[in-house]
Amino acid sequence: MKMKLFAAAVAAMAAGGAYAQSSVTLYGVVDAGIEYQNHQPGVSGSHDVVRVTSGNMSGSRWGLRGVEDLGGGLKGVFVLESGFNVDTGTSGQSGRLFGRQAFVGLQSNYGTLSLGRHQTPFYDFGLAFDPMAISTNYSITGQDGGFASRADNSLKYIGKFGGLTASLLYSTGANTVGTANAYQGTGGEVPGSYKTGREYSASLIYAGGPFSVGVIFDETNLGNPTGGVGVDTTRAKIQRASVGGTYAFGPAKVFAGYRYAHGLDNGRLAGGTSTINGVTTIANVSNLYWLGMGYQLTPALSLTGAAYYQDFRSSGADPWSFVASADYAFSKRTDAYFNVAYTKNKDGSTLGLGSGVAGSGFTSTNGSANQFGAVVGVRHKF
Repeated sequence: MKMKLFAAAVAAMAAGGAYAQSSVTLYGVVDAGIEYQNHQPGVSGSHDVVRVTSGNMSGSRWGLRGVEDLGGGLKGVFVLESGFNVDTGTSGQSGRLFGRQAFVGLQSNYGTLSLGRHQTPFYDFGLAFDPMAISTNYSITGQDGGFASRADNSLKYIGKFGGLTASLLYSTGANTVGTANAYQGTGGEVPGSYKTGREYSASLIYAGGPFSVGVIFDETNLGNPTGGVGVDTTRAKIQRASVGGTYAFGPAKVFAGYRYAHGLDNGRLAGGTSTINGVTTIANVSNLYWLGMGYQLTPALSLTGAAYYQDFRSSGADPWSFVASADYAFSKRTDAYFNVAYTKNKDGSTLGLGSGVAGSGFTSTNGSANQFGAVVGVRHKF
């Protein structure tokens, strides 16, 4: 009798599992290397530095991804993803526990709708069209940190229809941690001021055969950044629009793109302020262009090269950045890499090799000096 009851219980559990199949996956990336950079700011004597760095090709992270089949083609999904620094063991993304992503939602044949903290459609767009795939160090994010942006308090939709992917995001307060400034706002969900910290974004990406193309628009209200006396800074915002494309032929893949950015109502673009002979120029419109190629030299060895140029309107402070990367895969999970990069500044621009996240680009070189950097490291995925 006891064995019959046990068998019946097992059968009931198996039947329930067949209807509501669910799974939770633990995953992550651990990436660390040794980096050299010259012309560091604020250093007396030697301006060179050699240091251990975390997350050079991919931000180091661990996460939990879950899905439950609810029947009728509907699924419940969630992602909790925590960024961390391998060199110090600290949490990333301003100390958030799940700073990379934290959301829950529903998925069907019509797409996925989720609530929480998301990487923005601009982040997804950069992953598709930046030759360096938004590498933490030495990629397009040094020119515009918006390509590595995330949004708190957000609703995100992703729908895939054949080769077309549509993304929509709306945030009631995109950044709730840190200090507000003229480049990256803080706050949101303020009674009587629904625009404070608001962000909305939309993108379309088509991929078919060897060809892909995408377009995107984003507007972020900076949420009361610092500004001049008497200026209504709660209206400050940055608008971005971009178009990108790729074409693959044989072992090679070509990348090209353009990004337009405009700071409105006292919103500032990182790198748009330059000083020459005591005269300060503020450019609130910029055009960013990039071109690159990836080449699979052998099944294990891949090479990537990219060039980025930003033209600030009404200013000659227009910097270049160049990146070359070699990556060798020991297996599907472990690889080693060697990256070199160089920024070329002129007329007061101060572009360094920093990641540019949260408007912090253009601050990691000594004055208007050009900067060279190189990093060698190892990355493991699990």
